[in-house]
Amino acid sequence: MQQTCLRAEIEKSLALKLQALFEDTFEEDGFPVSSFEDLENPVNWEIAVYMNTELAEETNEKMVALCKVHGIDVTFSREDIPDIDWVAETLRDLTAVRADRFIIHGSHEADAPRPHEIPVLINAGLAFGTGHHGTTAGCLDMLSRICKRKQFHNVLDLGTGSGVLAIAAAKAMPCFVLATDIDPVATQVAKYNAKQNGVQAQVECLTSVGFTQARMHQQAPYDLIIANILAKPLQSMALDIVSHTAKGGTVILSGLLPHQRIPIVANFRLQGLHLEYSHIRDGWLVLVFKKP
Repeated sequence: MQQTCLRAEIEKSLALKLQALFEDTFEEDGFPVSSFEDLENPVNWEIAVYMNTELAEETNEKMVALCKVHGIDVTFSREDIPDIDWVAETLRDLTAVRADRFIIHGSHEADAPRPHEIPVLINAGLAFGTGHHGTTAGCLDMLSRICKRKQFHNVLDLGTGSGVLAIAAAKAMPCFVLATDIDPVATQVAKYNAKQNGVQAQVECLTSVGFTQARMHQQAPYDLIIANILAKPLQSMALDIVSHTAKGGTVILSGLLPHQRIPIVANFRLQGLHLEYSHIRDGWLVLVFKKP
């Protein structure tokens, strides 16, 4: 799917202000936002937002309107980006990622795992989750930690992406994992990756927006739920996540920045969960809760 970048050159303080505003505005849409110094002209910074091309005109209108509300006069230029699988192009040569007992590696690194490690084979592809991102690696750190003291049997991986966390859980424990994602492409990728790792009998992949599919209710309650998504969706699904967690069960949340800790913890505490661990990896926050 073709991508478009809307960008503008602007003074540093305004660029940083717009970055914060745009990140908050487009968090649910998942649009990447960046701001950085123009090395050829250090007086200016660049602010950029990326989205699917069919959404570019609508997004530009939202951005300009938001700027006007905050008294910022700026015009955004548009660049349509060629339809290239940048994920595969970028990640093909990346090295294996280690997260406690887990090692995430590509097929070109089949000899990478050490004897004590749990290998998960994930090649670069169309779905999020190769282990290189701090949210995924952080979840793996915490999954390994909690599996050392307790075995789980019924797991939900909410927002599975490539299926890396579901596969890791299935390889670490004799458990069943329901792996769901809003994106049908991700669901198919996760299903393929589960088969590649020999855990297809343990991992069921399902396309679902939140908890809308009946299968998710039928399989509940879960003694472990992993949700590596974003702060706003986690906030909106807090009640569903907790109500589908078994008594004594564990919830791992990520896709979070450190400054989002307070509202997330407060929300899930209101739903009856107790915070057990807080972990930061590569600037991303992972929270581990327990249901009494």
